[in-house]
Amino acid sequence: MNHRILFVGLGNLGSLMLDLFLRIPGKHQFLVGGRQPDRLQPRVNLSLLSALQLGYTPEVGCRFLDLNNIEQVAETIAQFQPTIVVCAATRQRLGGAQHLPQSLAAQLARAPMGPRLPLHLSLVYKLMQAVKLSETKPLVLNAIYPDVIHPILQKVGLAPTTGVGDLANNVPAIKLALASYVNQPLEQVDVRLIMARAVSYRMSRASIKGLPFHITLLGNGEDITPQVDVDQVFKALLTTFRRTGGDTGLLMTAASAMAVFNGMVKDTHEILHAPGPCGLPGGYPVAVHAQGIDIALPRQIHMHKALLINQSGLRLDGIEGIEEDGTVVFTDEAMTLYRDMLGYECNRMPLSETEEWATELQERYLTLASLSQ
Repeated sequence: MNHRILFVGLGNLGSLMLDLFLRIPGKHQFLVGGRQPDRLQPRVNLSLLSALQLGYTPEVGCRFLDLNNIEQVAETIAQFQPTIVVCAATRQRLGGAQHLPQSLAAQLARAPMGPRLPLHLSLVYKLMQAVKLSETKPLVLNAIYPDVIHPILQKVGLAPTTGVGDLANNVPAIKLALASYVNQPLEQVDVRLIMARAVSYRMSRASIKGLPFHITLLGNGEDITPQVDVDQVFKALLTTFRRTGGDTGLLMTAASAMAVFNGMVKDTHEILHAPGPCGLPGGYPVAVHAQGIDIALPRQIHMHKALLINQSGLRLDGIEGIEEDGTVVFTDEAMTLYRDMLGYECNRMPLSETEEWATELQERYLTLASLSQ
């Protein structure tokens, strides 16, 4: 089946994702939307021409698209009739604190991500409202803070199909480390990981001993976890298989997105890992196919336990809970940090106030950045 893919958000991450997606075999039709088509077109051309250089022949176009205009986006979706929508749109790119004083930027980098939620939720929420208004039913891949955003939007029936990245970014290194530990070929080992973003982010940077997660390690399809020193396997992520972070490191998230996208367009039913699948908090093993995503938990763990693990992980990111109407409650500890650093305090955020809080938080950043110049 040839797919029609609407792509929204061509920043650092989105550009890498588009580069890879255009190299999936097939006569797929891509439409990339953004508010500045004149600036968008040259970057889209780069992705297209590099794909052609490698022998792929996708069809790619650009169109004006403003996520702040939900009706206009809905009309575009209704006209284009995408089978898959890909979102990498956010109001704060990775490294968005780079213009702040160095000490403050360093503090923010170590702080829980949860209080910055409005900046990431705002555009995804608008996109999903537009998808609903268009009366189409595409699969939606979202690369922006999915393990928190998706369970919020699930409360109002607007959750994307799945997220990409996060825990999935650590799986290749774990598999390499496991293969080395048990002295088996890479193809004979596998991993089943349950973990929220706050834990997976730390995993490639420091020890996660004592933090909430579950891992099942497989050798030739059998559970070999009791025979493995898991701490030693994890240690390899900080040493032998340590990888570059920052903007360059976004390649891992783009590769994760490509794997999920490939599973959908080729209907592979492959077991991968994804954050926020089916509107759930945190990250899980999933089976990917043409109709979307199925949760693929290891036999040793039930969904109730997996949810408890990931809800605990969300609290580490500053998310105390998500109420039935989508209102987010932030932890006191996380919000105290942001009050002290930015003068910003939002203890509870109803979904309807997302834009208001995003604007205030953005203004706090801009004010502090101007003072540092």
